[in-house]
Amino acid sequence: MNQPAPVSALIPNLLTRKPSSPSLAILAVAACIALLYYGRIFLITMVISTIIAFLLDPLVTLFVRLRLPRPLSSLVVCGIALALLYLVGMGAWSELAGLVEDLPSYSGRIDAIADAVATRLDEVEKNTVQVLVPKRFRDNPAPPPAPNALQPPARGRRKTALPDQPATIPEVRIHQDPTPLLSFVYSYVRSIYDFILLASFVPFLVYFMLSWRDHLRRSFLYLFSGADRQVAHKTWESIADATRAYVIGNFILGTILAVASAAFFAYIHMPYWLLVGVLSGFLSLIPYIGLPLAILPAFAAGLTRYNNPAIYVLLAAVITAIHMIAVNLLYPKVVGSRLHLNPLVVTVSLMFWGTLWGGIGLILAVPIVAAVKAACDHINGLEAYGKFLGD
Repeated sequence: MNQPAPVSALIPNLLTRKPSSPSLAILAVAACIALLYYGRIFLITMVISTIIAFLLDPLVTLFVRLRLPRPLSSLVVCGIALALLYLVGMGAWSELAGLVEDLPSYSGRIDAIADAVATRLDEVEKNTVQVLVPKRFRDNPAPPPAPNALQPPARGRRKTALPDQPATIPEVRIHQDPTPLLSFVYSYVRSIYDFILLASFVPFLVYFMLSWRDHLRRSFLYLFSGADRQVAHKTWESIADATRAYVIGNFILGTILAVASAAFFAYIHMPYWLLVGVLSGFLSLIPYIGLPLAILPAFAAGLTRYNNPAIYVLLAAVITAIHMIAVNLLYPKVVGSRLHLNPLVVTVSLMFWGTLWGGIGLILAVPIVAAVKAACDHINGLEAYGKFLGD
């Protein structure tokens, strides 16, 4: 009986052989993109759960070495992670509660700024009219045109009285269209429902991935035979290492940015400086749009405290300097030294995953590309793709 070919032999052949027709290749790519788009809720949940499982696996291994069963170790680690997440959420909630109490002052400040801007625009409009329109036209504007005189009836033509006829009332059909408010509420509730659905499955998936890790790894390695099994094991470990390097590196970098930003905000006595510093530091890590997102919380928090426009220029300059130092000096040492990704490939992947999955795609694009590169570096026949993705 002929045994099936191992997976390690099938993958390079499927990727390197030429398609039978270009149309089939285009249809296959379109089908994959459609699957990624329409199945994004499921796929995002799986990717996030896998990343968290890779991140927590060393802690579970540590508890296993302390003679605890792996299911119990996974439960303890997941409990600790949820407790830390709860504490962080409570701290953020306490800060947000104080911010909600100050919303009336923010509203009054925003109204005052809007009135000042409107007044300034009126002044600019008046000055523009005085410069562009000559004085004689401004002093003596043209009179309005006289109404057209009614023409007298033609001579020799008698007027015939027509009987009054009732006006025909056209039929009106009313279509019950959804109001913009209902559409907005529906889209908002739908987005919240999708987020809750995604978040509710993540803890269970992470626990089962951690507690059943040995079984999953063993079953995965059984797909290969001989020396390919060792290659598959190295590929698994490389993907896990790349994922942990990206998450831990970004967390360390975000903490450094948050501490630096919070220290500056506390120095200038900004309200809610701790919350604003954490938001500004971690929002700065979002690729390409991190800098404007990092500036927005600082500007919003300063509305009720600062009236001088120079302070906002100072805020933008300091946040930009912190962001540039982090991106150009710290990021290559903390994160980039472990990933070795091509900047062009990273940019294209950010565009691709951001288009398919939105904001969460911008966050998951780099670890997905890093995992693909780690797999290509260890699979025979795919090394060229790994070099193409690398730097």
